[in-house]
Amino acid sequence: MRFAHAILATAAATATAIVIPSDHVIHEKRATPGTFNRRRLEPHVRLPMRIGLKSNKVARESAEKWLMDVSHPKSTQYGKHWTQEEVVSAFAPAEDTVNAVTDWLGDSGGIEKARITPTKNKAWVAFDVTVEEAERLLMTEYFESDDGERRTVGCDQYHLPSHLLEHVDYVTPGVKGLHFKPSKEKVLSKRDSNQANRRKIFEPSPPSQSNSSSLDTCDQMITHECIRALYNIPFPDPGAKVSPNNTMGIYLLSSAYAQEDLDMFFSNFTPYIANGTAPILNSINGGVAPVDVFHAGPEACMDLQLAIPLIHPQNTTVYQVDDDFWTAEQATKGGMFNTFLDAIDGSYCTYEAYGEQGDNPDFDPVYPNEREGGYKGERMCGVYKPTNVISISYMKDESELPAAYQKRQCDEWLKLGLQGVSVFVASGDSGVGDLPKPDSPNGCLRNGTVFTPGHPNTCPWLTSVGATKVYPGKTVFDPESAANNLADETYYFPYSSGGGFSNVFGVPKYQSEAVRDYFETADPGYPHYYDGNWQNSTGLYNRNGRGFPDVAANGDNIVAAFDGSIHMTGGTSAAAPIFASVVNMINEERIKIGKGPVGFINPVLYASPEVLNDIKNGSNPGCGTNGFDASKGWDPLTGLGTPDYPRMLDLFMSLP
Repeated sequence: MRFAHAILATAAATATAIVIPSDHVIHEKRATPGTFNRRRLEPHVRLPMRIGLKSNKVARESAEKWLMDVSHPKSTQYGKHWTQEEVVSAFAPAEDTVNAVTDWLGDSGGIEKARITPTKNKAWVAFDVTVEEAERLLMTEYFESDDGERRTVGCDQYHLPSHLLEHVDYVTPGVKGLHFKPSKEKVLSKRDSNQANRRKIFEPSPPSQSNSSSLDTCDQMITHECIRALYNIPFPDPGAKVSPNNTMGIYLLSSAYAQEDLDMFFSNFTPYIANGTAPILNSINGGVAPVDVFHAGPEACMDLQLAIPLIHPQNTTVYQVDDDFWTAEQATKGGMFNTFLDAIDGSYCTYEAYGEQGDNPDFDPVYPNEREGGYKGERMCGVYKPTNVISISYMKDESELPAAYQKRQCDEWLKLGLQGVSVFVASGDSGVGDLPKPDSPNGCLRNGTVFTPGHPNTCPWLTSVGATKVYPGKTVFDPESAANNLADETYYFPYSSGGGFSNVFGVPKYQSEAVRDYFETADPGYPHYYDGNWQNSTGLYNRNGRGFPDVAANGDNIVAAFDGSIHMTGGTSAAAPIFASVVNMINEERIKIGKGPVGFINPVLYASPEVLNDIKNGSNPGCGTNGFDASKGWDPLTGLGTPDYPRMLDLFMSLP
């Protein structure tokens, strides 16, 4: 924090006139200049300058083709996943971009190459300058401002030579500003954080059942025996030899497990799992696990209690993300997943795309966290290897984050797919809407009418998972229906499976035929709009947006141990780890015969939907409508359907 202290000690500087050469243009300009306790910085103050370079344009244009090369079943390159080094090299800024910027720094700013430090992936160049040098280089004026919550160093606008516009994304500190010394605020407890982020509640106790292995009451309580029967998943061989490199990853934010809860679940429902069985912990930026029963989170308990018994004796890896302060704050505002992606790919820490570079302090945690109770270490970059399969049960609305932020993050999911990583994300629990907001009681856009797609499950390079249910009076041998309990106001967890069409991403090629067939055979009849332009339309959803979810699994009446007792829960956050577990088991069988992980599975499943159980009943109400109806083939509430393990296994084992 030496930089912050130096700035605080400065006095106001005297403004001087700036003459802008004719070959220079404004590169960025603040819409509204800051005014809070604002003062000029003295010329001698040193600034840590960073220039974000535009990533390789050819790489962006070719990225989808590259991913399809290793993911499409008819490709001769199927399964030939890239190394991380190959991905970094492909997306690095072009050499002429690096040269153009460094030449300009030397010729116009007197910043010799010895002072410049390029990152390993060449995504940005770093150097320290005085305010005087920075203002001369960028033809601007630097200020310090204080809005009462945090102090910021930046400028209202800056200029660059016109020939650099195609090479430079943005400069920091600049219009974006550099934040430091965040003010101390109330630190929410982990318990508060869990409840703020949780999209479901637990029923006090499940219905009585004398035999947890019985299939007679699966319409009331879903156990692992029910799940295995639904999807033809074989009972595990506890003594089987498994690959130590095929653990299943589970992302957890603001929710940590208690070993006592895991052991209670194992003892009551999966006695073939020994008490004390626990996941591998990958702690990111102060994430802590396990915790005591009082501080444990229901999301962590449910996800692990679903995954561990299904994939046993394979292991799980928990990515426990962020310290208590940030997880609490992120539950209600801010972005998600960037600090996690930083930790499993160091190049993402500085990756530039769509005007976004590195973590965004307006949405992402800042480390070291100077606030009381915060993680004091440096932000973790590239310290963990991603597992072959990652399950995520968290989401936000697309409308809550800038499109550029989401697109940059979506690039990273694509890069993970190139490396053979399968990522599964819950599709949400509010049908076509979302949880209530201060300006929208039903969580919908434009006066509560426009459907609200979720982030990050609308990214085309993830597998979005919706939820199904065994309805009362039905058995595991009957077809499932889309999960929807909204009509029953007395239900312990009223929700409907999230689904719809993105306002940010278009329909990917692998999905185009399925989406077209849906509109031809089951058009919902609602007015719609195109290209995400909901603000200037009377339509309810984006007709040419990426459809989600892709697949589904059971997500209701799930039995789980939490808070030292047995409860019932559900949601698409139960469906995601179930489907992810199936794919993790398939990876294990491929590894046994010398093949690699399946990676991004969407192209294979859309090309062979017959390996899934098509769901044809149910809807996902929201925004004052019935939402979408389940139909033959793909639909925007259960996707292509639920897994059938033997059929999926045969298909993926037949591929290279």
